[in-house]
Amino acid sequence: MSEAPVINPELAGLKTSRRGKVRHLFDLGDQLALVASDRISAYDCVLPTGIPGKGRLLTQISKFWFAKLESAKPHHLITADAAEMPESIREGAKALDGRTMLVKKSEIVPFECIVRGYLAGSGWKQYQKEQKVQEHSLPPGLRLGDPLPEPLFTPTTKADEGHDEPISFAGLVEAVGQDMADALKARSLAIFKEASEWALTRGLILCDTKFEFGYSENRDPAKLVLCDEVLTPDSSRFFKASEHKPGEAVKPWDKQLVRDYLSGLDWDKTPPAPELPEEIVKETVNRYQEIHDLITGA
Repeated sequence: MSEAPVINPELAGLKTSRRGKVRHLFDLGDQLALVASDRISAYDCVLPTGIPGKGRLLTQISKFWFAKLESAKPHHLITADAAEMPESIREGAKALDGRTMLVKKSEIVPFECIVRGYLAGSGWKQYQKEQKVQEHSLPPGLRLGDPLPEPLFTPTTKADEGHDEPISFAGLVEAVGQDMADALKARSLAIFKEASEWALTRGLILCDTKFEFGYSENRDPAKLVLCDEVLTPDSSRFFKASEHKPGEAVKPWDKQLVRDYLSGLDWDKTPPAPELPEEIVKETVNRYQEIHDLITGA
């Protein structure tokens, strides 16, 4: 019998201080415990069907990247090993079996830092209409899945409710200042480059991803803290290099599988979201597991 999905994880004796689409945050003073559930979201809606083991896989993938990438430093992860956590949460973290990250508390920069290396998703749709991705004009004749001339930094707002919206770099500068905007862009591109190079050695193409950053204590742009999950199938689009053929749709190795299923339904992308059938759940589990194994070498 397969494991049941963990929908509402709890740490004994603690109240959830914030519940995101996937993660529960528990406040420990100057630290947070982030627990990844098996919930999955699409089109900004949390689906009623969980993906068994997903939260564990996301946590372990993030743990790998935080340790692997020099460009990821400084980051917020203290430990994902329950034995190294404070006594107050140690047993609870053990019971949650690899889903918990103990992190430094940071004030989050309220923008998603998206980097695109290939033409896909919403970028492909905009390119077909306008020959650009966000504010970036591109050469004619690019195909679905083509590599971009250079990776693009395409930030969005970070909405508590509703949809995130694209924001120009000038708009980002206006919101956070020139130095901070430059730092967000430079750091995002550096992490994307280093992660892309590693992914290729594992037979994977990192198409696009999103990062979140937190302010350091004195809001020093040079000391932005990389936060949240990193380079997982929930936050990134992956292709298998062996399957990738520009101009042709490729098999998704991320939660695009779920989006594709939902886009074929008569659903208006507003809550309540529909249930996922068992075959989509099983295939999503299999693909997340394979991405974990390829990235980490497990």
